[in-house]
Parts: sequence; C-alpha cells; structure tokens
Amino acid sequence: MGAVVAADDARCSEIGVSMLREGGHAVDAAVATALCLGVVNPMGSGVGGGGFMVVWSADTSRTQAFDFRETAPLAASENMYEKNLDAKYKGALSMGVPGEISGLHKAWSTYRRLPWKTLFEPAIRLAKDGFVVAPYLAGKISSNADKIKKDPGLQQVFAPNGELLKAGDVCYNRMLGLTLEAVANEGPKAFYDGVIGEKLVKDVQDAGGILTMDDLRSYNVELKDAVKVDTMGHTILGMPTPSSGTLGLALVSNILESYETSNAAKGPLGLHRLIEALKHMFAVRMDLGDPDFVNISKTVADMLSPAFAKNIQQKILDNTTFPSNYYMPSWSQLQDQGTSHFCIVDGNRNAVSMTTTVNYAFGGGVLSQSTGIVLNNEMGDFSVPTEISEDSLPPSPANFIRPGKRPLSSMTPIIILKDKQLVGVVGGSGGMNIIPAVAQVFLNYFVLGMDPTDAVQSPRVYHKLIPNVVSYENWTMIDGDHIELSDDRKQFLIERGHKLEPKAGGAICQFIVQTFKKPNGHRKLSYGHQQVLRGMLTAVSDPRKDGRPAACW
Repeated sequence: MGAVVAADDARCSEIGVSMLREGGHAVDAAVATALCLGVVNPMGSGVGGGGFMVVWSADTSRTQAFDFRETAPLAASENMYEKNLDAKYKGALSMGVPGEISGLHKAWSTYRRLPWKTLFEPAIRLAKDGFVVAPYLAGKISSNADKIKKDPGLQQVFAPNGELLKAGDVCYNRMLGLTLEAVANEGPKAFYDGVIGEKLVKDVQDAGGILTMDDLRSYNVELKDAVKVDTMGHTILGMPTPSSGTLGLALVSNILESYETSNAAKGPLGLHRLIEALKHMFAVRMDLGDPDFVNISKTVADMLSPAFAKNIQQKILDNTTFPSNYYMPSWSQLQDQGTSHFCIVDGNRNAVSMTTTVNYAFGGGVLSQSTGIVLNNEMGDFSVPTEISEDSLPPSPANFIRPGKRPLSSMTPIIILKDKQLVGVVGGSGGMNIIPAVAQVFLNYFVLGMDPTDAVQSPRVYHKLIPNVVSYENWTMIDGDHIELSDDRKQFLIERGHKLEPKAGGAICQFIVQTFKKPNGHRKLSYGHQQVLRGMLTAVSDPRKDGRPAACW
C-alpha cells in the first residue's frame, strides 16, 4: 500500500511507521511520532508544549486544523513582565498552559484506529529504558550548558553525574516515562485534571510560575477548518491564525505568481524577488494575533488577496533592494524559536503535517522533577508594551498578553493538493526562519522542478526585515556535507544592494511528495464520488538535523 513518515529523528519515523503497519491512521502515527520526539528531542518539543496539526482526509477531501497552541495562564496580564522582562523568556513564569496532550487526544478521537495506550508504548520505553543521545541533541545540550546546570531537573536528566551527556551516551527520563504511562492509562484527564497535573502545577509554582489546576482544566483545543490558498497551480491547506505561516506563505507565493510568468522565481533574479517578497510579508504579518481576542480580518484578507500581492509586487524592483522602512513595518518582529516538525502519509493517502514546540531550546530552562516534563517558555511569543526590540519599532498590540490568549506563531504545517489529489506535505522548525524555509522548499519542488531531496537540501536564504540583512546558509551538516549559497548568487544579490551574512544554521524541513506516472498508471481508491489516486510517495528528512524518513509497504 505504501506509507511514509518523515520526522527529524530516525527512531520516531520508524515508530510512526510501526503504527501504520499495524493498520493505524496517519493520526495514530502522528500521536506516536510526536510522543517519541518529545522524549528524544526534548530541547524542541514535548508534552509540556503545544503546536498545530493539519489533517487531510482522503475519503472526504476535508482538511481539519487542530490548534493546540499554548495559552496565557488565567493570572497572566499585559504588564506582567514590566519589572522583569527576562522572566518572559526564562524560568517558570515564562510558561504557557501546555496543549500537546489535549491536541493529540482530540485528533486521535476524531480519526482513531488503534488504542490510545498502544501509541504511547514506544515513547514510554525510550524514556524509562533510556535512549542514545543523537548528535543534534548533544549539540543542544552543549550549547545550553549554563541553562542545564542552573536547573536541578534538567541537570538530573542531561548531566546526571555532573557531566553533560554527549552523542552516544544513554539518556534516561524515568519520571517522564511514568507521566506518559499515567496519560496512556487514564487519558488526558491525568494531565489536565488529575495527579500529573497536580504535580506539574506544584513544581511550576515552586519555581515561581503562575500555572494553576484551573488553567489546565479550562484548556481547550480549537478545531478549525484549514486555510485554503490557491496559488502557483496548487492548493495549499494550512493553519489559520494565530499561526502566521500559511498566510505568510500565501502572500509570498501570490507576489511571485503575480509576475504572470512561470520563470518569475527562477535563477538569481527569482531569489532576489523572493527576498523582497519575504521582507514585505514580514512587515504585514505583525498585524496578526489570536482572532478570539483581536479583529484581524482585514490583515488576513489582505494576506490571502492576489490583488494585494500584485500591489506589493509593483513595489519590488529587479535591480535594487531598499532600506527596511521602505517596507513600512509598523511593529517589532516576534522572534520565536525552536520546534519540531514531521509529515505523515498513510496507505489510504490520509495526510498529517504537524509542528510542535516548547519554544526556546529546553523551553524556559526548567524541568519539573516530579513529572519529567520540560516547561515551555511560550509566553516569550507574546508582545509586551515595555519591550524595546533591536528594530526600535513598538510592540504589536494585536499580540499583547490576555488570559487564555494564544501567542502569534511562525509555524507552517501545510498540505498541498493538485487537481484535488494529495501531492505534498511539508513544514519546518526554527522559529522565524520557518516561513522562508517552507516557501523555498515549496518553490524548489513545485515551481522550479527540483527533485524532492534537492528541494530540501538546496542552500537557503533568510531575512527578518530588521536588521536589513540576507542570511545565507554556509554550514557543514552532521553527515559532513557542506551547504552554501553559490558565489554567483551571492554576487548577484550584492550587486542589487543586499547586505549578506553567512549563517551556520537555519530551519529544518520535512517533506513528502506523491507523484503519478501517467493518467491511468496508478491505483485508485473510490470513496463515494471522490476518487483518490495512489502514486509513488517520496519522503525527505532534512540533513541539517539527524532525522531520517521511514516507510512501509
């Protein structure tokens, strides 16, 4: 039948595929994959965080968007960090109400084929019996040594004998194993209204946080229809706000499409145009926020509008770039970080694109000792009135803290259709770098015609609008391969006035594509009037991290 999982850790790809092999739905595999990643890549995700999941159902052609983004605690306020801005990013006070367990359960309840408990077993084993530290995690442990050594919980897990764990060492988080066991046996109630929640709340409050049992009990997953964007001959399906990713990708691709030539994104000139489109997009996106709290309908409509995109395209010149103020940014940029992304397509061609996060590496730098959970620092993704950013622009009121509000995000989990058939699943991790990276993978494959591996591995550029600098990739991968933007492209950009800086880092993308040989050369599945074509699946995990895809037949 053919089914694939592309995660940023090989073990988690295999675990996801093992659920598909047992007859699981793509969502069953997603639950097991996400739980695995929270154990083996705890610097980027885990049950102490939250995220977004987009699910495409082959039989109904319906796409659902599960929003399990963390929320501001009930005791949170707009000015809570006025006297100590550091506490927005570090420590227990930076923690938002975790949504991952609730989100996974809601999606599983909708699509389940396998028992909830079964999906937890591999992650429980890894946490209790130990797992080998992969090179990427080892690098994060090393670069966050101070954070780990300051917190007794992190130290217990990642520097158990006073020595930081290195690649090849075995890491144990037995308390997390027991937490997962309780949730596997009792369901989300154990976490949101039971003994696990009580232990977590006590640890958070003892560390200076404001999380309460009322926060956990009142946490709610938002199930929405996906945002649908028709662009570049394809249909993109992704998350609505407070994710800015799908809207950002829509605006960038619509700008490039408005050139009305299939070559608009090609070559060095295409790269220049992409950078300019990204700068305009970043200026607009900071008007976004949580739609339950602020009216952002005009900004959303603009970002989806081909006419708005055409208007921006006319401000882009092929022979020059401009200072940051030309793009008319009103607000300072949100510098979100971290995350983990994976893509899944099952044998029936149901698809999942999921991005999950604890925000910064190891979240706020606190691990709850009685539960083994790394606390997120998602409050750092809100804007606050007193914060002066490097871009000297005021913070965005649309993203100010309110109790129960979700902060703005760059996460961009998307599913791509052509002629109503699944042709791609993609997303990335890496904060503000996610939208530029996903845009480049999308363009590389669907517009420029690269093969799937090259579409992911090809050197990328990034821009944050302020500072007015193009970051270009120049770094050596874990596997020894070197990725660097070509000299001729660098020169082309310099000639147009771009300031360039090398970057040994960037976003990590996972990508699945489905290709069809010829009109009737593939198997068909019929669901009522909907005919689902089953072509060849190709899965790519980004070599910038030590992930590998897995498949079953």
